[in-house]
Amino acid sequence: MLNVKWRPVAIIATLVLLIHFIVRSPYIEFQFSQTDDAKDALQAEHENVIANGQAPGNMKHPLPVTVTVTQDVGTPHTVTSIVKETVFVDSDTTNEVLEKANAAFVVLTRNNDLNDLRETLIQLEDRFNRHYKYPYVFLNNEPFSDEFKEKIQGMVSGECQFGLIPEEHWSYPEYIDQTRAAEARKDMQDRKVIYGGSESYRHMCRYESGFFFRHPLMDQYKWYWRVEPGVKFACEIDYDPFLFMERNNKKYGFTVSIKEYIETIPTLWNTTMDFMDKHKEMIPAANLMGFVTDKNGEYNRCHFWSNFEIGSLDFLRSDQYMAYFDHLDRAGGFFYERWGDAPVHSLGVSMFLNKNEVHWFEDIGYYHGPLWNCPKGEANKKCWCPEDQSVEVKYKTWSCTLDFVALENP
Repeated sequence: MLNVKWRPVAIIATLVLLIHFIVRSPYIEFQFSQTDDAKDALQAEHENVIANGQAPGNMKHPLPVTVTVTQDVGTPHTVTSIVKETVFVDSDTTNEVLEKANAAFVVLTRNNDLNDLRETLIQLEDRFNRHYKYPYVFLNNEPFSDEFKEKIQGMVSGECQFGLIPEEHWSYPEYIDQTRAAEARKDMQDRKVIYGGSESYRHMCRYESGFFFRHPLMDQYKWYWRVEPGVKFACEIDYDPFLFMERNNKKYGFTVSIKEYIETIPTLWNTTMDFMDKHKEMIPAANLMGFVTDKNGEYNRCHFWSNFEIGSLDFLRSDQYMAYFDHLDRAGGFFYERWGDAPVHSLGVSMFLNKNEVHWFEDIGYYHGPLWNCPKGEANKKCWCPEDQSVEVKYKTWSCTLDFVALENP
């Protein structure tokens, strides 16, 4: 038997050998190099997209991207670009009894998103909702599994509601020519347009554009915060964004804005102008059309990235927005092209709201691969995201956020 006094030495020697084996293991080396190579390949592909305006082919979260700009407005003088400080709202989480808005998170998801969604919700709960306990509404075009519901309910602080999307909201309306729609998908797939061949993606975009807020589970709420599986929340949110919106007469809030990939929406702008011509009485004089047009009045493809939205359900339920959605739906571009909910929401916001009613949540650290919105300066001390990776800093000509900031208030 080993002498007692030598046992610590033997234990240390064993640990050293074990660590050496792990580090030198071909299996471990392969796993590490494979991960690094994958990351490098993804980054190289993304940089190619930025440089050439090409659609990524196999990214996990491919983006509708174009870097072609119609106007070089330079970098406006803003709190972000000059002072390098983000304006953030004072904390209210020290109050014993927190006032709450009539609001909910809304998540369009499927059973196979469970792991990505749990990772997102852990962060959202830790950064914000453990203080406020806002409810969640989960929507799916297929029934949620018992495992999904059990695991989600076990990790969030707010009430969970699980809704099945009505078939009529996730199917072809009678006025759509399905043969033409299939031919359009084939053509776009052949041209390697992002999600060009996907039928389900088109149903999703149409649903997010005009139906999620009409689900019966949403009827009781006045505010929504859209959440997607796999996104990240990098900062402590120690105030209530819902109440901030309500108290300041805001109707729509965003984190990231970029330019849309034109191949997905070739006729969306003309269809929108046709709506405006027919419904001039609906368009207020103080609007936000300067966000989506250049100095010549042409469409600049700017849109608020709708995977993060905090907004007014009353706005989406309004006669004006519903008339606009119905006009687009009848035109068929959700199926004959590949209109996304982000440009649709953004054009609706720009027509019917003014700048004072729209808010950039620059103090919410948010990531949807591969783009960051990250606070600057003092506000970043509550975050783990890199300031220089924020999209309006890293990709100034692709981002539209500083153009929004530079617009005059009405």
